[in-house]
Amino acid sequence: MSSDKYLQDILKKYEVNVGGAQAAANSIYPVISQWGGEYLKSAEFSGSLAKGTAVSNGADADVFLSLSSTTPNTLKEIYDSLHSKMTAAGYNARRQNVSIGLQVNGYSIDLVPGKRQSQFGNDHSLYRSKADSWTKTNVATHISHISNSGRTDEIRVLKIWRNQRSLDIPSFLLELAVIDGLKFARRGNLAENVWNALDFLAKNIQTKRYVDPANTNNVISDDCSSQDKALVAAKAAESRNKRTWEEIVW
Repeated sequence: MSSDKYLQDILKKYEVNVGGAQAAANSIYPVISQWGGEYLKSAEFSGSLAKGTAVSNGADADVFLSLSSTTPNTLKEIYDSLHSKMTAAGYNARRQNVSIGLQVNGYSIDLVPGKRQSQFGNDHSLYRSKADSWTKTNVATHISHISNSGRTDEIRVLKIWRNQRSLDIPSFLLELAVIDGLKFARRGNLAENVWNALDFLAKNIQTKRYVDPANTNNVISDDCSSQDKALVAAKAAESRNKRTWEEIVW
């Protein structure tokens, strides 16, 4: 079996059941609607599912909850109230950096609440719980940047690799790093590109600075600690020393 065929089989193994994930997310919409009330403008799939980079050993669906710019609550109050609402509805809600994580019918669902910065456009303010601060972002820009990169297969393999080692590097940072590391690589050479992406992570993830393509003041690489970056680099270097793909991703 060729290396590319092996990795394509891995991608099939960890393919997300999109219909199931969407059904799970849709099942909690009545609770979300009660929470947002008149201020909820939309609840749309975002993140890995919308970008085409989702894998089944990670979060299955991100749902972006867009609230009106006239919402009277602070960003922290919005975030806290969503956690309280989902907990009261019987879910084991987990506080994450900008999202509330849930398990719904066997699927991992991340709810990301955001407040529009104006009544027009897609710029939103998000609460960042780890820093107890806020940031501006644009989910539509994120989706376009990643889904049109031509590197979604390589990103998916690296996400599977990351999750198998329980590495704490945010998905968006990993996506940006893989795209950066492969900016001069040919398309259609999956194994070669993943191999080179691992080399790039080993040598560069600790020092590279990545900013949000929707907001250059938001430094995405700051969302990963120096200790976690060092571990990613070490594991990438370790994988590069393996002799077979079966030892790198399985």
